[in-house]
Amino acid sequence: MSEALTEIPVSIRNVLVLEDNFIIAMEAEDILRSLGVQHVEIATNLIQAAELTNAQSFDFALLDVSLGSETSFAFAGDLVERGVRFGFVSGYGEDSVFPAALRDVPRITKPFNEASLIGLLAGAEQARS
Repeated sequence: MSEALTEIPVSIRNVLVLEDNFIIAMEAEDILRSLGVQHVEIATNLIQAAELTNAQSFDFALLDVSLGSETSFAFAGDLVERGVRFGFVSGYGEDSVFPAALRDVPRITKPFNEASLIGLLAGAEQARS
């Protein structure tokens, strides 16, 4: 019988949250910090996210799929090139619109909670191994 995960992988300490809803972004930050993440940066759009990833390195990025009139898919491609682990958060059933190269990326739906974020982070860690 396996125990439920109660903490995130120790290798994830610096996280980027790309979320256009600031309240949801702050909720994600609060949960991540409660789980032991030391540093969380929030970007509310793709330009901010690119500026942050150009200025510092991240162990993980939490990406909202839908950012108003844009998606985070192109940014996810940049993260792949940089070797940054990431996962998607979605409020919609976007399975059909996910690019083929990103269909296996771990994802959770909104509203998320501590347990679903732990699962997402653990899934990203396992995918890396």
